[in-house]
Amino acid sequence: MKQGRVFPRLFAGLVVSLSLALPAFGLETFPDEAKAQQHCPKDTVVWLNLPTMIWHYKGQRWYANTKHGAFACEKEAGAAGARGTRNGQ
Repeated sequence: MKQGRVFPRLFAGLVVSLSLALPAFGLETFPDEAKAQQHCPKDTVVWLNLPTMIWHYKGQRWYANTKHGAFACEKEAGAAGARGTRNGQ
């Protein structure tokens, strides 16, 4: 591979990986539960683990207890491609 082609390929790979990591539809996340509830008063607030895009409900083990997460509205999170936990934790 020629030297001049390394950077464009590296840059393209970075762009693709970032686009896959970021949620679609402009999902709004919040640093605290109250702000999320204000945003969606008729929806359930969930804790969204951002790297995995899996949400947890209040009372579950990982609710507000993951390293990289935020509060979100359940319907918006689902529309952005997230899903609920399968094992109830």
